[in-house]
Amino acid sequence: MADQPSFPPSKPTNPNGTAAPAAANGSSNPGPVKSHLYNPNRQVSRPQSYHHRRQRSHCRFSCCCCCFWSILVLLALLLLAAIVGAALYVLYRPHRPQFSITNLRIAKMNLTTSPDSPSHLTTLLNLTLIAKNPNNHLVFFYGPFSVTAFSDNVPIGNGSLPAFTSNQNNQTSLRAVLSDAQDLDTDALTTLRSNLKKKKGFPVMIQMDTKVKLKMEWLKSKKVGIRVECDGIRGMIPSGKTPSVASVTDSECKVDLRIKIWKFSF
Repeated sequence: MADQPSFPPSKPTNPNGTAAPAAANGSSNPGPVKSHLYNPNRQVSRPQSYHHRRQRSHCRFSCCCCCFWSILVLLALLLLAAIVGAALYVLYRPHRPQFSITNLRIAKMNLTTSPDSPSHLTTLLNLTLIAKNPNNHLVFFYGPFSVTAFSDNVPIGNGSLPAFTSNQNNQTSLRAVLSDAQDLDTDALTTLRSNLKKKKGFPVMIQMDTKVKLKMEWLKSKKVGIRVECDGIRGMIPSGKTPSVASVTDSECKVDLRIKIWKFSF
């Protein structure tokens, strides 16, 4: 009988028909097969298209151009306003209104003290002043005034003045009655007592607050707050029922704009 050819044993196969890999150490048991599982939460990087990148660059460029032109227009408007303001100032030479105290009579200045009750102050003052408009082309429209008299920051009288109009190169005489009746704390009492004992008279400062509107030719402004402070007044305590006349020779009034921004006044 002829010899039959011998064949090497076949490699073991996997159930799916593929040959199992040979073990590295010569054993017949194959190693664990690594499976590549799909992670559904994995983010797939998608490169942005050229059109999208170009659109974003165009938006940035447009935004920069818009900001640049906005700033340029704002600067041009500010420059134009400055030129117009300078031209108006050169042509019309505007001046602030002027105030002066002509008379202050103190009809009552009673300070009573008691150990059982707080100190009490009762006052009555008659004030006369002049408002002057030194401008040739400006008209001032004043609102009502609130008037307060102080003696070293201690209020000694409150009153008001009515609204009025001050025309070009015009003077207006105003009169106000100031009165007060209040209880004083320890600091105010000490300050007022010291002032009332001065031989040259106690210092008096008149403070007035109002709003004014300006008119120049065809131009009109909005109402602007102003404060008038008149210092350098010396008052005397009246004797009996005869009012005393305060010294206003050295008095001087200054006018300040009261520009309000949010909650702050400048």
